[in-house]
Amino acid sequence: MSPVHNIAVLGGGAWGTALGAMAAHNGHSVRLYARDAASVHSINALHRNETYLPGIDLPAPLTASTDAASVLAGSDFILCVIPAQAMASALEELKPLIPRAVPLIICAKGIDRKRGLLMSSLVREIIPDQLIAALSGPSFASDVARGLPTAVTVAAESQTVADRIALALSGPAFRCYSTDDLVGVEIGGALKNVLAIAAGAAIGRGFGASAQAALVTRGFVELRRVGHALGARPETIMGLSGLGDLLLSCSTSQSRNYSYGLALGRGDDLTGRPLAEGVATAAIAAELVARHSIEAPIIEAVARILDRSITIDEAVEALLARPLKNED
Repeated sequence: MSPVHNIAVLGGGAWGTALGAMAAHNGHSVRLYARDAASVHSINALHRNETYLPGIDLPAPLTASTDAASVLAGSDFILCVIPAQAMASALEELKPLIPRAVPLIICAKGIDRKRGLLMSSLVREIIPDQLIAALSGPSFASDVARGLPTAVTVAAESQTVADRIALALSGPAFRCYSTDDLVGVEIGGALKNVLAIAAGAAIGRGFGASAQAALVTRGFVELRRVGHALGARPETIMGLSGLGDLLLSCSTSQSRNYSYGLALGRGDDLTGRPLAEGVATAAIAAELVARHSIEAPIIEAVARILDRSITIDEAVEALLARPLKNED
């Protein structure tokens, strides 16, 4: 049984609230920082976050505040659950309040599109002396908040630190595996969002389950290639934060990225849809594979579909017309 810790959560959206609820259910003292005063009031007074997790009761030990300093003071672990594209500006603001020796556990998946950096590299650029970790894997916020069985991977450059975080966050319904392959864990979380858009678009366009399976399988090949080029270990890409997260995200409309792809494939109006991180990540992911001369036609096709330089039908036609080759 892990001892009781003071856990700070930065971000009051669905995932931040769910992770805070999980940690509180596991007996920790959890304080959550959110900008939205209505969400803070709802969490404290009603033990609900109706804006982001409607209908789910939250444990009373989870408290929220709009005062980041009070949330971060005395924390043993910090769960950083700020969306990837808002991470840089938020950390610039919060930097003076974040204790350097406390692990900052990145729980956002993506690549910063302005700098072209994975989240750990982004944090390191903004707060060079910060102790950094990441949490990623096949998990939906509503499942975690309800206490449904979930397994994820926790990574840090030090295996000892990763083990310590995994022990602290694991509980009866939330299991953490640990690794020192920080880059490998982040790559899986970032690229699966882009590939989930492709899988959703195939179904939305009416191409059928066979096309979906082919896209997911060949997308995983691209994920492996990127991981190899950036120094990730093969077992990490094959694990929860790689293959596991890809399978979950590409299989159900509960995934925001898959749902976005469905709507894209159907030709729906995409205005005002919930945040799909893969939309922001696709272009910079395509730049990354081009920079490293990685063969990744599906990632490149998603980027071109999203910037409207190619249609879904044209993208599929181009993929099918590629030269025949041995499977790798």
